[in-house]
Amino acid sequence: MGRATRGCGCAIAVLLVVALAAGYVTWRYVLPWWRTQPPPASGGELTIRVLDVGPINGDSILITSPTGKIVLIDAGDTTKGKAVVEALKRNNVQQLDYFIATHPHPDHIGGAAEVFKAVKVLNVIDNGQGPSVPPELLPAPASKKKTAAAPKKPAANTRASKPGSVIKFYDDYKAAVSGSGAQYAQAQPGTKLDLGGGALLTILAPSEPMFTKDKMGTGGNEANANSIVARLDYGSFSMLLAGDAESQTEHRLLTKELDLQTKVLKVAHHGSKYASAADFLNRVKPQIAIVSCGAWNRYGHPNQAVLDRLRAANVKLYRTDLQGEITLTTRGKADDITVKPAKETTEDLWAGRTAQKDDSSRSGFIAYGDFGPPPKPRKSESPQKSTNGND
Repeated sequence: MGRATRGCGCAIAVLLVVALAAGYVTWRYVLPWWRTQPPPASGGELTIRVLDVGPINGDSILITSPTGKIVLIDAGDTTKGKAVVEALKRNNVQQLDYFIATHPHPDHIGGAAEVFKAVKVLNVIDNGQGPSVPPELLPAPASKKKTAAAPKKPAANTRASKPGSVIKFYDDYKAAVSGSGAQYAQAQPGTKLDLGGGALLTILAPSEPMFTKDKMGTGGNEANANSIVARLDYGSFSMLLAGDAESQTEHRLLTKELDLQTKVLKVAHHGSKYASAADFLNRVKPQIAIVSCGAWNRYGHPNQAVLDRLRAANVKLYRTDLQGEITLTTRGKADDITVKPAKETTEDLWAGRTAQKDDSSRSGFIAYGDFGPPPKPRKSESPQKSTNGND
C-alpha cells in the first residue's frame, strides 16, 4: 500500500512539473505569438485605393475597412488637395477615422489642409518630425559692417529667399491639424490600429534613433528614411505600406523580429534607386507591387534597377503614372485579391524613367517639391511600348 502511494505521489509530481513547464512555454512563447496574430477576417470587404495624385510625384492611399472605418495615408502634393477631396466624395467619405502623414514632404502632406477643410478627421498620426530647411535656402545673414552697396542681382528663386514660404505646406498642415480638433499621436513602432471586422493596421517604423543627414552616406533623404511604415492585415491578405522609406529604413526593419512578408507591397519612395534593396524584397516576397509616381517627376521614378529587382521577384506590377488609381479589394480569404487599375496602358510597365535630378539629401530642393512638367524627353528616352506590361 505504501509503495503504491509513493508511486502515485511521484506521478503527481511529474505531472505538476510538466504542467508548470507547459505553462511557462505558453506564457513565454505561445502567448506573445498569439498576441501578434491579427484577428480573423469577418468576410466583409476591405478596399485599398492607391489614388492617382500625378502627374507630379505623390502618395495618397485610401483604406476602407469591412466595418466602414476610413484611413487616409498621405494626401498628395499642394496642387492635389482638391483631387484627393474629390476621391473622398466619390467614395462617400465624410469622416476620416485616421489621417496618417508618413513624413513632412509636400508630395505627401501638401494636400492635407484641403482634406481637413472638407471632412472631419478624428485622429492624426505622424512621425513627429518637422522639415529642415537646407542651408542653400536660408537667406544670407545681414552684415554688421556698413559697406558700399553692391549692384543688385535678380533673385533666382523668390521661394528660396523666404524660409517660411518653402515650408508653407508644413505650416498649413500643422494649422489644419490644430484647428481640426483631431486627436494627435506620434507614431510608435508596435502600435496597432483596429479598423474593425478583423482588419488591423500596425506601425512598424520609424524607430529611435531617428535618421539624420550624416547617416545617409549611401544616398537618400533623412526625412524619407524616417517615414512611417505600416502593415495592413486582414485574414490571409497583407500589405506593406512603405511610405518613402529608404534603404537605411529597410535595413533597420530587417534587423528587427518583424513579419515583413506580405502579399502586396506599396513600393517605397515612388520606386527610387535609394530604396527597394534586394535583401528587403527577398524578405517581403510580395506577389503584387504598386508604384505611386507621376509622369512629370524629374527623379527617374521608378528607377530601372528597382523595376528589374521587382521583375526578378516575379511580382505583378501596377503604376499610377501609367494606369491611374489602383483599387484593391479582398474579403480576407486565401488568394482573394482583386486589383483594378483605372485605365489600361499600352506603355511598358517595366520601363523606368530617366532622371533629370537626384532625389538625395545633397539636393535640398527634394524636401520642398519640384513642380511643373519636366523637360520633354528626347525620342531615344521615350518609354518603350508594349501590349503586355506584366509579361
